[in-house]
Amino acid sequence: MIDAVATDSSSTESNEKPRRTRRTRMTGAERRQQLLEIGRTLFAAKGFEGTSVEEIAAKAGVSKPVVYEHFGGKEGLYAVVVDREMRRLLDMVTSSLTAGHPRELLEQAAFALLDYIEEYTDGFRILVRDSPIPQSTGTFASLISDIATQVEDILGREFKSRGFDPKLAPLYAQALVGMVALTGQWWLDVRRPKKAEVAAHLVNLSWHGLDGLEAKPHLIGRRKS
Repeated sequence: MIDAVATDSSSTESNEKPRRTRRTRMTGAERRQQLLEIGRTLFAAKGFEGTSVEEIAAKAGVSKPVVYEHFGGKEGLYAVVVDREMRRLLDMVTSSLTAGHPRELLEQAAFALLDYIEEYTDGFRILVRDSPIPQSTGTFASLISDIATQVEDILGREFKSRGFDPKLAPLYAQALVGMVALTGQWWLDVRRPKKAEVAAHLVNLSWHGLDGLEAKPHLIGRRKS
């Protein structure tokens, strides 16, 4: 009798159908965000040319038409990724400039760029590549120029207080921001020394270089033009 019951129980269990796991369907906004994140990762690793719509769709677990539906194709997805990263970097730099002392402002600008590189590495890798398609927010070079404009006002006030020509502030702003940006590209791969030390050295070079500026710099070589 006991054996019969055990057999019936076993038979009942074997006849039960396996439960299907319900997949939560994404909203349109959630799917768009997922595709942006996947595209961002692939563009950073492989570049625009090395990334295909098929791979993006496969990573997202959707068909190719879904990618076209949201972005019109790979170009549209890439454009949105780049525009978002450029705005993010510009916002991080401009919002960081809160100090009153010029030297601390330089520190804040250097930290902002290094913070972005550290926290949004994929985004920075995408930005420093030459974009194969036009961007509404411009190029990485134009972005650096926008950041330099923020620094330009700081330098202009400092130049004026020291008796230097404030009209030269844009030139020095481009030089300083370009120095930080190129150093950031190098630091992206080596990640040494530590971020705070990199910022300190960048500010050391720029601040003490500005501190020793000649009012009318001259060339010492033979070439004069």
